[in-house]
Amino acid sequence: LNPLNPLNSLNFLGQLSNLFCTLFLSRCINLTFVYMYTFSFERLEAWKMSRSLTRKIYSITGNFPDDEKFILTSQIRRAIISVCSNLAEGSSRKTKKDQAHFYNMAFSSLIETLNQLIICRDLEYLDNKLFDEIRDDIHTISLMINNLIVYVEGGKKVEGDHL
Repeated sequence: LNPLNPLNSLNFLGQLSNLFCTLFLSRCINLTFVYMYTFSFERLEAWKMSRSLTRKIYSITGNFPDDEKFILTSQIRRAIISVCSNLAEGSSRKTKKDQAHFYNMAFSSLIETLNQLIICRDLEYLDNKLFDEIRDDIHTISLMINNLIVYVEGGKKVEGDHL
């Protein structure tokens, strides 16, 4: 490169600015991809499915009559949130006994949710198709939670309709 030749200087400066921009942008992009720790409960399929079901229940109960806002709507939302919360809390416990206790609480809250959905269907707040879809989700989640309980208690995996 001849620094006295203006074309070479511009070319050199252009290459230098491209290099600087590339390094700068790659540095900035790297800063946006910060590693975030994944907690053990976030890897549980039962938690992932119950989280998805929670969103679905919130959406459905948003359409319930206003006079149910502080009764059935509130109760069913608390029950389904309790499923996710107890799975998360159980996964953080150190002893198998504590883990099983919270997984049992999650299972109980799931069954409470099912009971409330049955009442919602009886009151015609849910149609049968939507109810059946949610009930299938609850059945799948219940098997997963039951298997978590059995696993931490050192038992055998449950499959199918053994509940």
